[in-house]
Amino acid sequence: MYQTKYHKPASAAEATSALAAATEGKILAGGQTLLPTMKLHLASPSDLVDIRKIDGMSGISFSNNGVNIGAATTHAEVAASAAVAAQIPSLADLAGGIGDPAVRHMGTMGGSLANNDPAADYPAAALALAATIVTNEREIAADDFFQGLFSTALNDNEIVTQVKFNAPNRSGYAKFKNPASRYAIVGVFIAETASGIRVAVTGAGEDGVFLHEGLQKALAANFSADAIDTVNIDASSMNSDLHADQAYRANLVKVMAKKALHKML
Repeated sequence: MYQTKYHKPASAAEATSALAAATEGKILAGGQTLLPTMKLHLASPSDLVDIRKIDGMSGISFSNNGVNIGAATTHAEVAASAAVAAQIPSLADLAGGIGDPAVRHMGTMGGSLANNDPAADYPAAALALAATIVTNEREIAADDFFQGLFSTALNDNEIVTQVKFNAPNRSGYAKFKNPASRYAIVGVFIAETASGIRVAVTGAGEDGVFLHEGLQKALAANFSADAIDTVNIDASSMNSDLHADQAYRANLVKVMAKKALHKML
């Protein structure tokens, strides 16, 4: 095992300073991706900056029209939150389906969004619900935040501190999960928001999470499973791996969209 310097800053400013001073610093939140990667020697950060105990980085509160969730809040806390259940029950449902109990009690919302794994659940929720990702520097609309596989709009040493969700009129999420990891082979989150229907797909796209314009237009015109059947899902833009090929994922997008829709009706 290689040497790594551990930091436990008391503020976001201290965390930023530690990252800036490090040769190759990494933020440690839940560690559900970073620590396994380090164990496999696929990452060897010089410094680990633990942000979990920074004041204000965790917790859930009502906003005027939704909920605000601290970046270090665990999946288990989101799943069990009365505030989330009252405002966005589909988000609580999604959080309860991430990984296993050990993962849910360690993994964090901010860590998941910042990592932007192409099969993660939270990116679909953030995109469909038009969430705002708050950092120590600025606020970023979800539409601008996700920029490809494991890529986001975050600058070097920029830290996600909070996520703001507006409550939709109604929403639903369904995924076809990998039986081992419970990552989404395909997941579809549908939200009826003040600005219209938004449909986000995770696990399927070759560039990661994305909004499906065809499904959005079809459901805006006819909010029914029949409308989903009329949409062409382009298999050539789907991911292909040992779990599912492009055609299989394209079919699953429709199947999961119908399941998500059923939860909303």
